[in-house]
Amino acid sequence: MSKRHNAIFDDVLKDLPAPATPDRGGARFLKRTNALSESGEREEKVLRWVDPARCVMWSRHNRAYDLLTEENCRDLIDSLKAQGQQEFPAIVRKLPVGQGAEYEVICGARRHFAVTWLRANNYPQFRYLIEVRDLTDEEAFRLADIENRDRADLSDYERACDYLQALGAYYGGKQKTMAARLEVSEAWLSRYLHLARLPKAIIDAWPRITEIRELHARQIRVMLQDGEDKVLAEAERIAAEQEKARAGQGGYVAVPKVLSRLKAAVYGSAPKAGKPSGITVQKRGNRIRFEFPASIGEAELRSALDDYLSDRAGK
Repeated sequence: MSKRHNAIFDDVLKDLPAPATPDRGGARFLKRTNALSESGEREEKVLRWVDPARCVMWSRHNRAYDLLTEENCRDLIDSLKAQGQQEFPAIVRKLPVGQGAEYEVICGARRHFAVTWLRANNYPQFRYLIEVRDLTDEEAFRLADIENRDRADLSDYERACDYLQALGAYYGGKQKTMAARLEVSEAWLSRYLHLARLPKAIIDAWPRITEIRELHARQIRVMLQDGEDKVLAEAERIAAEQEKARAGQGGYVAVPKVLSRLKAAVYGSAPKAGKPSGITVQKRGNRIRFEFPASIGEAELRSALDDYLSDRAGK
């Protein structure tokens, strides 16, 4: 995590004591204090061990909880088993009485899933370590974003959809304001917002939403500008094939093939293998060098560049 992200998290994890075994009688309170630099006052923070069933995900949590599985949480499950307990607390808010749960999880969906899975699979002693905080929705959004921004296991599309929802919910649709609050550039934020705004047919054409990347959105944006109707028609055909694959009827259309077919729908089929295009690609150390004749057509050049980007993204 970057130094800037660490600074934001200092107040969350600073001076965290060594984990303690939960009391047999119920949730154990682990107390710590840390100085608040701005006011000079001291704030007492309370960590609790609870049954994960007492917690629900925040409705605006940026991770799709239903996509969590034993397989994609295996690293965390194994880590918890090795450590004997959860090391770092999830961040939660207290829910009003009568909500059906006591706490709302702001950060810690994977930890919640892993502990829940362990309790259901022969490890009933595991409990969920939480820190209760008083946060506004906008503060909760920024905290969750900071925690997950550098994590590879949160997909570009999940992050993009979270940003698009937050843009309207907390920032009045003002992208500049949102970028400033998140401490990112407007251009960076704009790329993710574009990904979230892709037509549903395009999203459905991907094998899984976790596989569509911000880079893909940039490529598709050009295709939509050059032939939206053709791209969407082909995307719908691919989506139908992906749906059959999800039902166990045949294999998925891989991401590079999806991009290739969408591109062909607009610009025509790429030249067959063995026919020289006049374009060469050479890797020299950390640099990639493209060479092509000045007379080459725009469509052919764009097709060659897209092929290279698709191949690299699919690796």
